[in-house]
Amino acid sequence: MKKFFLATFLCICANGFAQFIQFGPQFSTNITSVITDNFSSKSAGTDYGFAGFARVNLALFYAQGEFGYSQSKFTVSQTGIGETEYELGGTDATLIAGLKLVPLGKLGNVRLFIGYNWKNFSDIKANNNLNYIAFERNNSSFLGGVGVDLWRFTVDYRYLAGLTDLDPSGRSIKTGISNFSVGFKFL
Repeated sequence: MKKFFLATFLCICANGFAQFIQFGPQFSTNITSVITDNFSSKSAGTDYGFAGFARVNLALFYAQGEFGYSQSKFTVSQTGIGETEYELGGTDATLIAGLKLVPLGKLGNVRLFIGYNWKNFSDIKANNNLNYIAFERNNSSFLGGVGVDLWRFTVDYRYLAGLTDLDPSGRSIKTGISNFSVGFKFL
């Protein structure tokens, strides 16, 4: 009888733990635009990312951490000088704090969140026929967004407003990234 009660207790605890901590993979697409006044034209580019996430649920609030790899593309040009196309890739780490706004019962919920993102660009390609262009390897961003949990799937939209000036030459280049992601919760 003791074994039966112990097994029942462990099942209840495991179910409660699965609701408390969730983790899984996440895949995203990024639309990177440039925030700058020092260039005559600029254009956005689309690329991808993937990460693993872990979420801690506390009633109406949650905290989430993500770690992965992402790529970004964008182009800037200056009249009479030339055009530079950037392709950036590297490590991506994110911390999020959120609020579950609309509970959908066992189906899921609608979420609102804010957070911080840090990128380390380990792969920087600047396609320019002129000369070498220096580029900052670390980028910090604040982010805000909305998300929906449906069963074990998560669907998020977030906007990352870049804080770091990526051009150390005196001109200003900051990123504004629209990110759409889909994740799957194992627990």
